[in-house]
Amino acid sequence: MPFKLQSSPLKALPGLADDQVAQLQQAGLQTTADLLKVARSPGQLQQVAQQLNLPLRYLQKWTALADLAQLPSVGDQYCGLLLHSGVASVTQLATLAPGRLHSQVRKLHTMTMRRSDLCPTPDQVVQWVREAKLAKA
Repeated sequence: MPFKLQSSPLKALPGLADDQVAQLQQAGLQTTADLLKVARSPGQLQQVAQQLNLPLRYLQKWTALADLAQLPSVGDQYCGLLLHSGVASVTQLATLAPGRLHSQVRKLHTMTMRRSDLCPTPDQVVQWVREAKLAKA
């Protein structure tokens, strides 16, 4: 099966309130792919932020989440965990050593969730990096 990036409804991204999703939808942004398309142009992203009367940093954060979420093995389930672990893009993810990344993710996950049994496995982290490399190839 060939590797393919995915798009999700914006409401699936972690940390977006319903009213924020509604604002983005009013601006014509329904999916993570829509947001990533707008984000290709910093000026266009700034324009959307002004149109919605939102701080630009919000849209930049949501764009980073959307970028990471397009990897099938990351999706909306792990994009927030990666972002809070210091990974801001698929490009950055492609350069990371899976073992070191897994340690970072496990540490953050244990601190925030108070349990390590739900943490992504080392194999999952290897798959994230593998997909990121394929996406950037």
